[in-house]
Amino acid sequence: MTDTQPTPGAPKAPLRVGILGSGGIATASYGVLPNIHHLSSRVAVTAIADVAHEQARAVADRFGIPAAYSCLDDMLEKSELDAVVNLTPIPVHAATSRRILDSGKHLASEKPLATTMAEADALIELAGERGLTIVCAPPDLLHEPYERAARLVREGAVGKVAFARVRSSHAGPGGGPNGWPSDPTWFYQQGSGPLLDMGVYGIHEITGLLGPAKRVAAFAGITEPTRVVRGGPFRGLEMPVTAEDNCLFMLDFGESTFAVVDGTFNVLAAKSPKVEVFGRRGVLNLFRPGGPDLELYRTDIADGVDGWVQPTAPLARNTRSDTYGRALLVGHLADVVLDGAPPVLTAEHARHALEIMIGVATSAREQRFVELTTTF
Repeated sequence: MTDTQPTPGAPKAPLRVGILGSGGIATASYGVLPNIHHLSSRVAVTAIADVAHEQARAVADRFGIPAAYSCLDDMLEKSELDAVVNLTPIPVHAATSRRILDSGKHLASEKPLATTMAEADALIELAGERGLTIVCAPPDLLHEPYERAARLVREGAVGKVAFARVRSSHAGPGGGPNGWPSDPTWFYQQGSGPLLDMGVYGIHEITGLLGPAKRVAAFAGITEPTRVVRGGPFRGLEMPVTAEDNCLFMLDFGESTFAVVDGTFNVLAAKSPKVEVFGRRGVLNLFRPGGPDLELYRTDIADGVDGWVQPTAPLARNTRSDTYGRALLVGHLADVVLDGAPPVLTAEHARHALEIMIGVATSAREQRFVELTTTF
């Protein structure tokens, strides 16, 4: 995936990887394991661990993984690994990631990096002390449309950015007509919720385009005290909602540049672009349903004429996402560790996103602006 030269002293390809967690992100069609074969010359999955050991064993058999364990510690002790991909539930990301780093392994973590700033700081410090790499989902900034959009913003294609709108939500696990393949109750409990599960995508995307935010203001609340799974194997399951399932917030990037982002389990459908960036000289759309992955509107295409740019080829195609799915995160880790490629999905960016999410909760609860101190 990269043309960067190998780093002296780095592990040799393929990078030996263990997978922690055998649920949806590991096994769904867009997940890590169904797509890791595209990286076979770069990454070798040699072990998997899950507290649901029979499930881990079945996944290992399905994907030809040599070893399956019932706990992380056994996998770290008994398998020869260079790195671990942490696909555990949100509340245990920090604790499991710390054990991975403590064992001297590089880390690819699902989002969010942690649930407190102290945890995030400790992980970054530990990785630095051990000379280890952390990359953290979401992988969106590796997708070509976001790469091209960020370059267009930097090059001034839309002029000074005034504001952006970011949709970072869906109907909630179990909220669609097909339900959810596993019990989705935990998504609606304290320690999870749409901000940590979905809002993190929009935060990464817009800060990847505009840079670190400086302060946040937010609303958050619970729309209904109980959710009911609409279909699938858990149809009719009633789920108490204890985490705010409806978050809307504004980010201030300084110099009168703002963004409105949602992180909610209440978007049943939408026809608007996922991301809209409005500048003084133009507009960028990302992922408009039924449209191209990236669109550009410019002022003065000709003297006195504004309009949407109609290129002979798309401005960007989302081929990496279509090809690699969630395995793109693992490929990025391999590029950084094996070849010294510049990290894009850094722990520092993930920490900034976490600070924003904590700031959203504080702002909504205390009805005030929250200043942000981290950067990336």
